[in-house]
Amino acid sequence: MRYILIILFLIGANAFSQDADIFAKDYFENGEYEKALIEYQKLFEQSPNNINYITQIVSSYQQLEQYDEAEKFLLKLIEKVNYAAFFVELGYNFQLKNDLTMANNYYSKALSSLDINVNNVFNVSRSFQTHSLLNEALATYEKAMILKPDFNFKLQMAQIYGEQGDVEKMFVSYIDFVQNNPVALNNIKRAINDFISEDATNENNIFLKKILLKKMQQEPNILWNNMLSWLFIQQRDFDKAFIQEKAIFNRQPESLDRIVELANIAINENEDAVAKEILSYLISTAQDLETLISANDSLLQIEIKESSNKDYDKINAKFLALFNQYGTFSQTLDLQIAYAHFLGFYYNKTLQATAFLENTLELPLNDLQKAKVKLELGDIYVLREEFNTALVYYTQIQRSLKNSTISQEARFKVAKTSYYKGDFTWAESQLKILKASTSQLIANDALDLKLLISDNKYEDSLQVALKLYAKADLMAFQNKNEEAIMLLDTILQEHKTESIVPQALFKQAQLFEKGKEYQRAESNYSNILINYKEGILVDDATFALANVYMNYLSDPEKAKALYEDIVFNHADSIYFIEARKRYRALRGDAINL
Repeated sequence: MRYILIILFLIGANAFSQDADIFAKDYFENGEYEKALIEYQKLFEQSPNNINYITQIVSSYQQLEQYDEAEKFLLKLIEKVNYAAFFVELGYNFQLKNDLTMANNYYSKALSSLDINVNNVFNVSRSFQTHSLLNEALATYEKAMILKPDFNFKLQMAQIYGEQGDVEKMFVSYIDFVQNNPVALNNIKRAINDFISEDATNENNIFLKKILLKKMQQEPNILWNNMLSWLFIQQRDFDKAFIQEKAIFNRQPESLDRIVELANIAINENEDAVAKEILSYLISTAQDLETLISANDSLLQIEIKESSNKDYDKINAKFLALFNQYGTFSQTLDLQIAYAHFLGFYYNKTLQATAFLENTLELPLNDLQKAKVKLELGDIYVLREEFNTALVYYTQIQRSLKNSTISQEARFKVAKTSYYKGDFTWAESQLKILKASTSQLIANDALDLKLLISDNKYEDSLQVALKLYAKADLMAFQNKNEEAIMLLDTILQEHKTESIVPQALFKQAQLFEKGKEYQRAESNYSNILINYKEGILVDDATFALANVYMNYLSDPEKAKALYEDIVFNHADSIYFIEARKRYRALRGDAINL
């Protein structure tokens, strides 16, 4: 029974201590320092070795400007406890009293304590940093590393240099740290990323490049190639990044995946010239079949994008040569699907495309591979406007791979096909389900299409304008861009007062961009921003117009104003993060706060 009472007492005492700690903290945070002081003094009596209670008592005294009381409290502690950080606390207390001579005296004592026990660096540096005494904290770290060379505080020093705005020293410290801790490379990149921009002429970018090049000359290490490549990628200097990646590959042949990743980045950034150079290098260098096929496929996709009808015979021959070289089996599945897409959407041989894919389905494929083929088959039947056959293939995917991403994509294509057919009710029912898709991209597309239908299907009982828009949308899908533009013109001329007009303007602007008619695209986007600025497309049009000014019309000032508009007026936009990044780059920010 006695032991039970002791345990109950200890539990009760612990609960009391926790409650008192919460009360003390709340009092302090609310500026009730006298009450906080009383509570922390009670807690200190129970736990006289608790550093948090000690520092909070000192802070409470200081907030109440009772500096003499804080001094007495600290001096008593220093007599009893060998804890070097108390010298810092006492020095800071004198600094608050404007007695800098005594303050510096105690700061020196704190620093000298490292001569007795170098491990004092941890509590002394922390105390200096707590009081924003950054130079003193740096001096502490530097002395500790001299006394004990095994210590490496370059990371902590880099963070302090960053706080002080000494970016060059910060970079040097980060790089010195990562040299001895290469596993931390990605974390260091993330830290440095806040201080550089896409602008290669930015002062910070130049600092970092110079430091890395100097390191490379003095102490060759693929770490520096890695970091230079990363810096060049941030600056969109993909050709320079490629040079560094080749240097890494020459010393580490197992690193070819890095060059594959660089090729994909260049493709996604529409840097086609350097992407082709990288892909050609992969084709001449890679040994594994997957990389070879993927690189050839990507290279052909760029060629298709840059080509016209007169080039299609040559591209077709290249596909056939690849199949002759690598065969048509499951390992070349993605290449086969790409070829069928080319046949249907560019070469205008849809019957040949579907026949080719039907043969592909005869291969020993797993369910996911079959679904990929059927998804492309469905698309080609939509291209041919054989909607019911397309729906059969899409539905088969939904049944065979329920709840998968590709199943959700197939459901979206079912909705889109129904929309193309003019069956808006069925399309809308499918889109309602997809709003909760696990794929954010599918969910966003589903929401956009649902809003388009729901906003326009009731305005006209015959749904004439909506049907015209769906037909134009289908034509765009079929790569009949000029016909789609003309049909959208019909909507703009004959349905001027209807709510579908901004949608028609936006769709037409996208097609103008595709056809490199950037002035016409600018006109449409501007029309939306001027006349439909309360509509749901305002952030889409703002971001798209900014990109046109930035990428095609060489007017970065107008682009900057539009990105700024998204940042300050459309914080909930899906474009917010990218707009902020581009706005800061155009503004010339050195640091991405």
